[in-house]
Amino acid sequence: MTDTDIDFSGVFPAMVTPFTDENEIDTESLREDAQRLETAGVDGLVPVGSTGESATLTHDEHVEVIEAVVDAVEDVPVIAGTGSNNTQEALELSQRAADAGADALLLISPYYNKPEPQGMYNHFATIADAVDLPQIVYNVPSRTGQNIQPETAIALAKHENIRGYKAASGDLNQISEVIERTHGEDFAVLSGDDGLTLPILSIGGSGTISVVANVEPERTCAMVGAALEDDYQFARMLHHELGPLIRQLFIETNPIPVKKAMEIRGYAPGHIRSPLSELSETHWDQLEALLAELSGDIPEEAQVEAAE
Repeated sequence: MTDTDIDFSGVFPAMVTPFTDENEIDTESLREDAQRLETAGVDGLVPVGSTGESATLTHDEHVEVIEAVVDAVEDVPVIAGTGSNNTQEALELSQRAADAGADALLLISPYYNKPEPQGMYNHFATIADAVDLPQIVYNVPSRTGQNIQPETAIALAKHENIRGYKAASGDLNQISEVIERTHGEDFAVLSGDDGLTLPILSIGGSGTISVVANVEPERTCAMVGAALEDDYQFARMLHHELGPLIRQLFIETNPIPVKKAMEIRGYAPGHIRSPLSELSETHWDQLEALLAELSGDIPEEAQVEAAE
């Protein structure tokens, strides 16, 4: 898909990158996974982000993953992770992603450097000026060590190529301020924290870049779709149904648990690149049990209403 007029609403799984036992990218599994998620009804795909172990991929591997996902899908946009703490490196990755066919970019804020607000703004604006693709600014201070201040996000929203904000700060007051002050602009605020997706939607968020959607895409799409249609009774039921699995998927560093969940479901191999390690055996049984509980059909709205 190549269309700069992307609707950044709905569910966008933050894809895992499957590896072989020899530590190479498993391109066949990656393509099959992209097609499975598209068939499940997601609104787009986000490869080579944090969940895709981007920190352990070479630049050539980044491009290899993006090209595989772009080639595998037909009707959903591919939003490629191209962030770095080096502005020039992020720019080069973004240009290569555009050449590889990505429809949009997800840019994590610079980590380790801890830029001041002006430096943060300049970083994102430099890439937005140079690469003519829709771009999403990603705020995840738990990983980067630096929060993108609301004023910075709001200023960036005025750039025609900066079309969204992935919110993973855990601070609903801050997220609400960004939504409030960008209301009416062509700017989407997406949850980057599965446990807060429904609360963020309730205050005007447009969707989610989701980890749990890798293993439960239909339920996640049903929850987000219901919320976007103001059916909060049904959305709340699905939010609580997914809650235990979401908590289990973050019991160790992401993407360790979700890759094991994918392996249990038979979607992709669970091999993790160093320095991350395999999921501790003490967490396997609970993860398997939660996945088994969710293996049935999504409850119908009428059944939910009757139960209440």
